[in-house]
Amino acid sequence: MRRWLRRRGPASQRARNSRGLTLLELVVAVLVMAIGSLAALQAVDQSRRAIGGAMPRMLAQLVAQNRAEELRLAGVPVGLSLPAQVQMGPYAYQVTVTTKSTASGLIESEIRAKSSAGPGAVLVAFLTPPGAG
Repeated sequence: MRRWLRRRGPASQRARNSRGLTLLELVVAVLVMAIGSLAALQAVDQSRRAIGGAMPRMLAQLVAQNRAEELRLAGVPVGLSLPAQVQMGPYAYQVTVTTKSTASGLIESEIRAKSSAGPGAVLVAFLTPPGAG
């Protein structure tokens, strides 16, 4: 009987210790996996937002470039009376133009196109004054 107890004691304890995971180890593993998953989801969401804002930003740049061409073709005084609200694609843009003279006699025009849906664009164009040919 003694022999049986001796054999059983350390062997059964070893078997009990190597049976599997404890509850604490399982909770820690699930916590680590949850934190990793949240980080991955946050990175995906941020990249989705960055890609999603590309279309309104590109269209805002086109609106600003169009307004710069209108100012160049029609002249600054006439171009400043153009509509401030412009529709480009599915977005409506508010266009503002500020002008000032430079030391070299050119007109610096800062054109801002801002969408209600998000990002906008700023374009600076240097135009010749009226009558300069």
